[in-house]
Amino acid sequence: MTAPTTGLALYDRAARLGSAQVISHYSTSFGLASRLCSRTVRVHVADIYALVRIADEIVDGPAEEAGLGPEERRAMLDALEVETEQAIARGYSSNLVVHAFAQTARATGFGSELTRPFFASMRRDLDPVEFDDDELRDYIHGSAEVVGLMCLRAFSEGLPADTARDERWQRGARHLGAAFQKVNFLRDLADDYESLGRRYFPGIDPAHLSEAEKARLLDDIDRDLRIAGEVIPELPSGCRRAVAAAHALFSALSERLRRTPASELLTARVSVPTPQKLLLLARAAGSRSRGPAHAPAAAPVPEATA
Repeated sequence: MTAPTTGLALYDRAARLGSAQVISHYSTSFGLASRLCSRTVRVHVADIYALVRIADEIVDGPAEEAGLGPEERRAMLDALEVETEQAIARGYSSNLVVHAFAQTARATGFGSELTRPFFASMRRDLDPVEFDDDELRDYIHGSAEVVGLMCLRAFSEGLPADTARDERWQRGARHLGAAFQKVNFLRDLADDYESLGRRYFPGIDPAHLSEAEKARLLDDIDRDLRIAGEVIPELPSGCRRAVAAAHALFSALSERLRRTPASELLTARVSVPTPQKLLLLARAAGSRSRGPAHAPAAAPVPEATA
């Protein structure tokens, strides 16, 4: 297919290639797993990831390093949320990352019901006050579960409606997103607590995390992973191997966290070595687990590197 050279088609392609560059530069595990998706799904996933990453970089990272205070960053997040909702409604944004995200949202059928909880959780990180149980549930829903639900919309694009199936898949997506977030809380304990002043787990002092507390947190994570894993064989072929790979990577990370003494989590960031990551990805790529074929999208999307 000849690449578009003018107009909105060219703009769409440039925006989506830009999102693919974001995921390729910022993510190892997620980026590698997404390569196992079909072309259409891979582009949608990159569009979602890029907006999520840009919002996260406003909260921490580059925006803070550039000298922007919490209120300036809050204003930037507010503006990004408004631009995102307007782009979904209009089908256009002058911000290429937002434009690509809006194209995916419009194509797969989600909107502010998922974006508003996400931005609310991003703003919550600008106020490093301890969470209670309800606040943590709300935060995880907005920061991780809704991202899983966005990706699920991309995975199921073109499939006929099935209420019972959709409820199972949504439950799996929420639990997988929650597991990813909780794992990240544990692996980033040192940076979150010592550098950013954040304490995500209610009633737990990160400076004195006990083995019993760590085990309880990991038991909860493993429960999320188990629930999510139950629906992976049902998923469409265009995403099933990628989701299985991501699930395997975070399961391996959970195992490493369990083997790491609680006292070391404040001094070292636990990770899965690259050779093991590649092995897990290879196993997922060779998986023959059965599931429904992915229906074709209404229109083809441009190829993007991931």
